[in-house]
Amino acid sequence: MAAKPTDRFEFERELWRQNVTRVAGVDEAGRGPLAGPVVAAAAILPPRWADTGLPDELAGLNDSKQLTELQRETYFAFLTRCAEIEFAIAAVDAGVIDEINILQATHRAMNEALAQLQPLPPHALVDGRPVKTLRVPQTAIVKGDARSYSIAAASVLAKVTRDRLMRDYAVQFPEYGFAEHKGYGTAKHLAAIAAHGACPIHRMTFAPLKPAEPNLF
Repeated sequence: MAAKPTDRFEFERELWRQNVTRVAGVDEAGRGPLAGPVVAAAAILPPRWADTGLPDELAGLNDSKQLTELQRETYFAFLTRCAEIEFAIAAVDAGVIDEINILQATHRAMNEALAQLQPLPPHALVDGRPVKTLRVPQTAIVKGDARSYSIAAASVLAKVTRDRLMRDYAVQFPEYGFAEHKGYGTAKHLAAIAAHGACPIHRMTFAPLKPAEPNLF
């Protein structure tokens, strides 16, 4: 017996039934890298798509990590030009990440993205764990970027934006190879840090950039 296809409007549909028509999917990109900003995005898709299905331009929309770069760029182009979609993107840079920690910086980026959607959406679908400081009521969904089209859309918006920023930084700081690894701790990136030291977009509170604590014993 064939498995029942996943309804990736399941969570949105339940809220739409309650007359919550503006449901924002929220996701982030860039929590793990050693360099660059963390980026969050929020996306509100039209309720009518639950009945009509996604537009052809978004066929195959999924968690951004499951997509090719070309797919992400293609979806990004449609998501940002479709008049029926509300979206917003926010970034928090490495200096602030070092100051307040990556978790708080991620939550700040999410709240800044939501704040750009006016009026503020009455509910958000968040990928992963609940965000205690989120400025709107929320539903946290584990692996939400693969279970909700709204979160998947936000995932693509955040990922493409961050990748583009890292390609810009690659021009500014060519010795680190940011265009290739996007700031993640690859062997090539670690070798570049060993050879050149840190640059202004490195997160100095992340190992191995963070100085080792002295052994008190």
